[in-house]
Amino acid sequence: MQVAVYGAYGHTGRFVVAELRERGYDPIPSGRDPAKLATLGPHTRQAAIDDLAALDRALDGAAAVINCAGPFALTARPVMEAAERAGIPYLDIAAEIEANVDTFAQVTTTTVVPAMAFFGGLGDLLATAAMADWTSADEVDVAYGLTGWHPTPGTLTAGAISRQRRDGRRVRHTGGRLEYHDDTPSTRLWPFPAGPREVISEFSMADIVTIPSHLAIPEVRTHMATTAAQDLSAAQERTTAESFVVDVRVRKGRQERRIVASGQDIYAVSAPLVVEAAHRVLTGQTKTTGVAAPGKIFDALDFLRALSPRITLE
Repeated sequence: MQVAVYGAYGHTGRFVVAELRERGYDPIPSGRDPAKLATLGPHTRQAAIDDLAALDRALDGAAAVINCAGPFALTARPVMEAAERAGIPYLDIAAEIEANVDTFAQVTTTTVVPAMAFFGGLGDLLATAAMADWTSADEVDVAYGLTGWHPTPGTLTAGAISRQRRDGRRVRHTGGRLEYHDDTPSTRLWPFPAGPREVISEFSMADIVTIPSHLAIPEVRTHMATTAAQDLSAAQERTTAESFVVDVRVRKGRQERRIVASGQDIYAVSAPLVVEAAHRVLTGQTKTTGVAAPGKIFDALDFLRALSPRITLE
């Protein structure tokens, strides 16, 4: 089957195109910039985000579309609406909190899986797997132990737009809702399996949108290794791939459940995540329809196990 990839020439988009081919799918590279598309070969489809006819042509004959083109505050809705006109599933790799909130608020007749990537998707799958038979919990913490983080230009642009949308404030999920605030960031030592590391507390990522969208957990927090956050603020050129550990702890009363995922390259690993998701949608391995977080629409533990050896679980 053919799968359209919007933003196929981006850093993660190229990984997604390669992963689709490896899985036996026929990718249709698409995007806004004709010069960048030309680097992917002759069989591409250029489409500006405000050109409805071009977007429709870009998705013609596709069984699904994967949107890799940030900032998703600008691209998610137009590509999702084009997918609905075509009657095909839409998936994206958005890590922008506000853009994901917008997507979850949409009403659609097709299947939509937002944030199906390292940030937002992986944490949601891990939290859902850790919950298992629990129908509710008091709190969940997702701690990101990255050895570094040299962001792509797309990551920096998306982050700038998110900061503009929240007027430079920070955001957290507490009391069952998103709350914007101006509190000074704090640090703490997080007990990762390999040993404690300093993290910035409540360094909020897309997990604070995906997890509470379907799990009854009023307090959802994400934390980031201080060294990775410092790398992000320095914004150096991406020359090396970081290693990662994602430590998820769910608490209910005095009980705690923990699951840990590890691997390498937060951008490259988004490709098997979103392609596995597209494969499951296209082959009917889903539990619901409409707009749904990864942990709601898929069997979370089975999905995570399918990602071996890209991601190792404890």
